[in-house]
Amino acid sequence: MNFKSIFAPVDMTEGSPVRQIVKFTIPMLLGNIAQQLYNTADSIIVGRFVGDNALAAVGSAGPILNLMLVLFMGIAVGASIMVSQYFGAKQREHLSKAIGCSITLTAIASLIIMIMGPIITRPILELLGTPESIIDWCTVYLWIIFIGILGGGFYNIMSGILRGLGDSVSALIYLLVATFLNIALDLVFVATFKMGVAGVALATVLAQFVSAFLCMRKLTKMSDVFDMKKEYLIPEKYYTMNLIKLGLPSGVTQAIFSMSMIVVQNLTNTFGELYIAANVIVMRVDGFVMLPAFSFGSAMTTFAGQNIGAGKIDRVEKGAKSGTLAAMGISAILSVLIIIFGKYIMGIFTSTQELIDMSYKMMCILIVGYIAMEVTQCLSGIMRGAGDTVAPMWISMFSSIIMRVPMAYIFVNLTKSPELPQGNCYMMQLSMLITWTLGAFITFLTYKVGRWKTKAIT
Repeated sequence: MNFKSIFAPVDMTEGSPVRQIVKFTIPMLLGNIAQQLYNTADSIIVGRFVGDNALAAVGSAGPILNLMLVLFMGIAVGASIMVSQYFGAKQREHLSKAIGCSITLTAIASLIIMIMGPIITRPILELLGTPESIIDWCTVYLWIIFIGILGGGFYNIMSGILRGLGDSVSALIYLLVATFLNIALDLVFVATFKMGVAGVALATVLAQFVSAFLCMRKLTKMSDVFDMKKEYLIPEKYYTMNLIKLGLPSGVTQAIFSMSMIVVQNLTNTFGELYIAANVIVMRVDGFVMLPAFSFGSAMTTFAGQNIGAGKIDRVEKGAKSGTLAAMGISAILSVLIIIFGKYIMGIFTSTQELIDMSYKMMCILIVGYIAMEVTQCLSGIMRGAGDTVAPMWISMFSSIIMRVPMAYIFVNLTKSPELPQGNCYMMQLSMLITWTLGAFITFLTYKVGRWKTKAIT
């Protein structure tokens, strides 16, 4: 095999659907593992070198950070769908203009977040009742991330464009470089210079700029696929509106999820620093277990986009079935491994036995939900790739807002007693499990109805 062919765009409209999906998913999965190492390395290093409260601070900043990143989520999803469909339809002019439009809108979104992020950070943290012991650390961490958001924003959008072109390998290589750099800088800033959570944030920002630069350099060299011209960087109404139409529902979905997490975070904070820290550990491990779902989901989006663009609906349906079953199988294996080795994994983050036991029990409650999430992510990926981003948005809104938030508060309040004045903290995980399972069932029914088949933009 020619070495250059590894980094060439992949045409997913030919060959075995499941083989193409798995082939495309593997580098994306490795890339998502590397992405997760960003947050995990941060948590391990601050937990070990600064303390459990610093670990809680970095975790508590997550929901607010995710809420501010919804602009990038919308642009990235819209760009990936447009690029994959235009690439599948072999429409070079449309492809070039869509990519140029996405790059310019990313710069605008970065500027908005750089201004708004630092302004709203402290008030939101106070509104959520963040403990005084960690609120200053949370604030500093978020300020640095928001001010340096340009690198992370451009990496997310440009790696999405590369994946839409069928190139998941280049994005993986660039992310691996940035991840190792991030870990090295974490150790230097936190362990050596004693910068605490500020050092963790600074390391992340610098590493993200490196990955963004590498992605941009790759795109400028792909003249055989599309044209990178200055005039294409000026957004045209047609491409801007299409990107908004495709990306807005996904951005809204992410915003809904982040807002529900913020509301639930207010309830989480009532259980104190120990539970907050345990929740952070669970989120970090949870992030790895979820990676097959997100990776297969993204691969399904590209697969569906290219094949919809090429007019191969039957091929999309075949790939949806085989790809989802493969993803569920991988998730089942990971779930068993978590049950067996869970406590050893939790021990990587902290030496506090009570914290290890609490986080392990929380993970065990969620186990079955990971398999359900494979169904949700894979079939939602198919619908998004076909151009139907609205249906997944409504499903997310129903499960995250109408179900998850009230359920969490109701379950916790029903378990309040003299022994547990704040309620049973594990009800938080039970509400999440029910939400994931119900969301998977609704997603499956929506996919089977088949309205996504009529949403192509090409």
